[in-house]
Amino acid sequence: MSWSRALLPALAVCALLLAGPAGCGSADAHGHKGDGVSPSPVGKVLDETDEQGRHYREVGKKGAPGVGIEVEPDAADDSWDVTLTVHDFRFSPAGAKPVAVAGRGTVRLLVDGRTVARLRVPEYHLAGALVPHGTHHVTARLYADDGTVWAVHGKPVESTADITASSAQATPDGGKVPGSTSAQGTK
Repeated sequence: MSWSRALLPALAVCALLLAGPAGCGSADAHGHKGDGVSPSPVGKVLDETDEQGRHYREVGKKGAPGVGIEVEPDAADDSWDVTLTVHDFRFSPAGAKPVAVAGRGTVRLLVDGRTVARLRVPEYHLAGALVPHGTHHVTARLYADDGTVWAVHGKPVESTADITASSAQATPDGGKVPGSTSAQGTK
């Protein structure tokens, strides 16, 4: 009978040894689903906010995301072609989790401080109706997926181009060219 008493504890130890490591060390065991998103916080959320009340997320200057903007009039109509240049930044796909990930997110395009588009690509066609006659500030600002504004030294990571829209001018062949000036952004 002594061999049967020893057999049960021995089997229990073997079962624990075999099953124990299977769950240890896996991403699922620690609450991660293997999507490549770091669970650690990125930067520091500041008290400062943008015009819509979204908090700034401060990151160090080294490796911080950046954006440049160029706005050109579209000769086909009274609209504008916006081209963004980003560095140390990736556009998030639609449906990305609302979690801040270093160097990733969306760009909000603002005209005179008013959001006109949320971009996940570096090009945008800005309708002329959004830019009435006069001089305007077109700003590209970087946001994390959780809605916070990427910031360096307490300032939002953004670039602004000043453009002037005037009435369309007729060409000798009867076409129209927007009477506007283009601009590259400043940080």
